[in-house]
Amino acid sequence: MDGMSPLFRRKSPEGRVVTLIRKPGCHLCDDAQLVIEKVCGDLGVPWEGKDITEDPRLHDQYWEQIPVVLVDGRQHTFWRVDEQRLRKALTD
Repeated sequence: MDGMSPLFRRKSPEGRVVTLIRKPGCHLCDDAQLVIEKVCGDLGVPWEGKDITEDPRLHDQYWEQIPVVLVDGRQHTFWRVDEQRLRKALTD
């Protein structure tokens, strides 16, 4: 238990957004997208994909870590997406 009151753990995922920063021809990116589609689909959370090759700022920031997953614009994870961890991040 992380010490948080159960009251705060029931926040609905409304207003959340997941961003997948990926590049073309990336198998890990495809894997990440499958997890994101499943979790976001289950929870009704919108998600967006961004191509790192089309955005120099994203390229500079995340090139070493692709794919990168952001939750509400903050980095959640990179390389491999854990379904349970993403689900928890969106429902906590």
